[in-house]
Amino acid sequence: MMLAANQKDATVSLEILRVVIMPVAPPRPKGPPLNALRAFEAAARLGSFAAAADELSVTAGAISQQIKQIEGWAGTALFIRRAQGVALTSAGRELLAPLTRAFDNISEATTLLRSLSPKPVLNIATLPSIAQLWLQPRLAKLRAALGAPSLSVYALESPPDMRRAPFDCSLFLRSPTSAATEMIIEQDSLLPVCAPSVAARLHTLQDLTRETLLYDESWQNDWPLWAKTNGLTLAPNQSTARYSLYALALADAKAGFGVLMGHVPLVQDALGKGDLVAPFDLALQIDKALVLELGPAAPQDLALRLTA
Repeated sequence: MMLAANQKDATVSLEILRVVIMPVAPPRPKGPPLNALRAFEAAARLGSFAAAADELSVTAGAISQQIKQIEGWAGTALFIRRAQGVALTSAGRELLAPLTRAFDNISEATTLLRSLSPKPVLNIATLPSIAQLWLQPRLAKLRAALGAPSLSVYALESPPDMRRAPFDCSLFLRSPTSAATEMIIEQDSLLPVCAPSVAARLHTLQDLTRETLLYDESWQNDWPLWAKTNGLTLAPNQSTARYSLYALALADAKAGFGVLMGHVPLVQDALGKGDLVAPFDLALQIDKALVLELGPAAPQDLALRLTA
């Protein structure tokens, strides 16, 4: 009996010891994942999982999984999934506004943090074709004009949201808006261009129907638009070649492979050097332009320095 009592006392003492050594500050409950919140905010603001994926440089599947994750954490649906797309639930609509303000504030703080660096970096987002054909020849002068800061160029297929993206400015061929942060560097025009050897056999517009027509697949309507405007009917069996990189199309045009539908801002250097010629003086001005959009930390005279 005495042994049993001692064992009981030891058990009670051990339990007391366990209570004494319990953590004073136990782990706090985890909040929702930040990436999932960002995925929801982008998808809700843009109205599309695909558009959110493009903005955040992930796949639409990743956006879907992140949103399911935050819905699981909250225990409520934020989107209604339909065959024709998604729509916000009442809970999703209620959540969107404060999250948008929060990420706007984070973006503002990030911009401020970057500006505090003793060695500032000018981050430029632009189309690959603009980076290669328009911007690269101007980088040395731009560095000199800006006092030789570090320059980083990022090639993107679509303009970023300058309120959120970690760029100081963007440079794209697109339709201008009335935004105060935008500046038109140069109006865009369509103009067929080719090597001098190809131009020598082009006497009338009809001669184009016997040539290989080169174009960027992102701008596949360029040739039909230009041809229709100038009264040219392209042949049903017209020989064409499309490219995912405009610089490759331009290189093939220089090599005499065919006639490229030129965007004047992108081909003007080659025209100036005589590597390409315009067989017909029929430039078609379109509603796009080379548009510079400035972020909060960008030099306000950047447009002047780019065109100096």
